[in-house]
Amino acid sequence: MTRALLVTFSLLPDGEHGGEALVPALAERGVESRWVSWDDPEVDWAAADVIAVRSTWDYHRRHDDFMAWARRVDQLTTLLNGAAVFEWNADKSYLIELGERVAVVPTGLLDDSNLRGGLEAALDRHNPAVLKGRVSAAGVGVVVVEAADDQRLSGLTVGPWVVQPLVESVRTEGEASVFVIGGEVVSQVNKLPGDGEIRVHEEYGGRSMPVPIVPEHAELALAAVAAAEAITGAGLDYARVDMMRLADGTLAVSELELIEPGLYLDLLPGNADPFADLVARTGNS
Repeated sequence: MTRALLVTFSLLPDGEHGGEALVPALAERGVESRWVSWDDPEVDWAAADVIAVRSTWDYHRRHDDFMAWARRVDQLTTLLNGAAVFEWNADKSYLIELGERVAVVPTGLLDDSNLRGGLEAALDRHNPAVLKGRVSAAGVGVVVVEAADDQRLSGLTVGPWVVQPLVESVRTEGEASVFVIGGEVVSQVNKLPGDGEIRVHEEYGGRSMPVPIVPEHAELALAAVAAAEAITGAGLDYARVDMMRLADGTLAVSELELIEPGLYLDLLPGNADPFADLVARTGNS
């Protein structure tokens, strides 16, 4: 029997929301699986045929340790997407390289050495601007500013940062997330922020809803995955492509999630099947 490990972190020992659907879906395909924490020293990673990172939602706080773990595991067995892809995707500066091939939300880089001058230049290009950590997740540390002395800058987390325009359509059209598993678009979720927010995460009052796959969104998702494969030289097993509509009407990638994108299994339980197919196919190859 193929053996797979579904990887989470210590505060979510049973995995992502709705993740209980994955183990039986894998069992139906002859795959024995269980949830484990990535930093559990008792786990025998080499004994698994496939490692699927799912809800390691502390990796941004423990970046160096997590990447060292991924590199080690990648040498022992099959790690879906792989450590090199994780390292490229963990730093949001990847959007600049990705933007040479597909439409992305315009992205610049800032650090403490050029914070004021770089921020003033960014605000000349687009105002308001959004700052977020280059290694960050779940909307933590996102700051919207309109001036280099904006008091909201006191909310900045540790740099370096990316700076982007505030995409106003997030308040009305929201952000779309398209799931690409095994090279195929399988589902879509649309997300809207809560009142007074631009972050679409539930912890900030956002709400998510499954919707039929929109061809325009599917096309961009597949193009983004193909672009990332060309850049990294790796085939991508799974991806979640988040996208927003810019002021000129262009649909643009806001995030390309290749490490631990939530599958929204509580809203889209059907995502368990293509993901289980992917794991089973990989384990038997």
